[in-house]
Amino acid sequence: MRILIITGEASGDLHGAHLAKAIMALDPTAQLVGIGGHGMRAAGVELVPGVPQLDVMGLIGLSAIRAMVQRVRAIRRILKAEAWDLVVLIDNPGLNFHFARVAKAAGRRVLYYIAPQVWAWRPGRMKWIQRRVDHVVVILPFEPELYRKAGVRCTFVGHPLLDMVAPHYDRAKLRSEFGLDESARIVGLLPGSRVAEVEMLLPVLLKAAAQLVVAEPGTQFILAQASSINDNLIQALLRQSPVPVRVAYDKANEVMALSDMLFIASGTATLQAAVVGTPMVLLYKTSPLTYRLARWLINVKWIGLVNLVAGRSVVPELIQEEATDERLCREALFLLRDPSAYNGMKEGLLQVRQSLGEPGASNRAAQVVLSECRR
Repeated sequence: MRILIITGEASGDLHGAHLAKAIMALDPTAQLVGIGGHGMRAAGVELVPGVPQLDVMGLIGLSAIRAMVQRVRAIRRILKAEAWDLVVLIDNPGLNFHFARVAKAAGRRVLYYIAPQVWAWRPGRMKWIQRRVDHVVVILPFEPELYRKAGVRCTFVGHPLLDMVAPHYDRAKLRSEFGLDESARIVGLLPGSRVAEVEMLLPVLLKAAAQLVVAEPGTQFILAQASSINDNLIQALLRQSPVPVRVAYDKANEVMALSDMLFIASGTATLQAAVVGTPMVLLYKTSPLTYRLARWLINVKWIGLVNLVAGRSVVPELIQEEATDERLCREALFLLRDPSAYNGMKEGLLQVRQSLGEPGASNRAAQVVLSECRR
């Protein structure tokens, strides 16, 4: 059987690589062709020559836009001209919605893995998906019911994060490795994985850290730097910090595990922290225009994935005007000084982890892919 896998940015390449490995383990005869990056190639996927990864983040300038248009046209030709038993789209709705339409018009079967969160921002697109996607594979426990109500075939496989987080971490060992005091109170800073959000949020986190260390002397801080963020940006912002902050590069799980509390940007990292089990205060801030547009489009009670999965407010959300250093410090002190609130949040995070299913999401997704190929 011949399967085309189309991914977008780095996270999609990672999920595509895990999926490809699982497919090959279940059926070594499957021919996997893909649009992706190093992860997919290392997993044994035959990348389409001349068509680099479709990462639109940071796309600037006419030459970059022209290159992206050429890639999109090349993929359209591949979808139409070549025979595929199944086209697998992973995340990246901006482009994959277009490829779903092209693939379905060409008579291909289409499976969407890690489906876009249209239920949050454009619920009307559910009907669009029903017409152009044969099977949706989701990773959040409340999604199947939403898709089924819209008449879309849907399977919940659990969250891939459960395969990426160790079942246990040696906190004392981790603190020693990063030069932190074993007995100190540690706050982890996770300002995000995109330049704009780091520039917006990290100064707020650092000011809150300065206030917190005055209220709770001896508190230490460590920043989880995403691999997508340049060292120069982090160091430039840290030079303005009134408190010392250690930096851990591409070690988010470890930072979460060794910390007593996290200041964390809204996103998948909040679910990651829930799986690790560390209490947190979530915040997000963007430009006023972007925020107004988002509030107009988004139709959910919370923006934090932890709270969405729980169906209730497990962690505090500080959004836009509320995302201040004073408010962040106040929320942190409340949790750190109230054991019942702190332990209550840990219990809520454990319930979120349990609702995400069992490890093995990629393997279960691979089974769905192969089953769909045989239909």
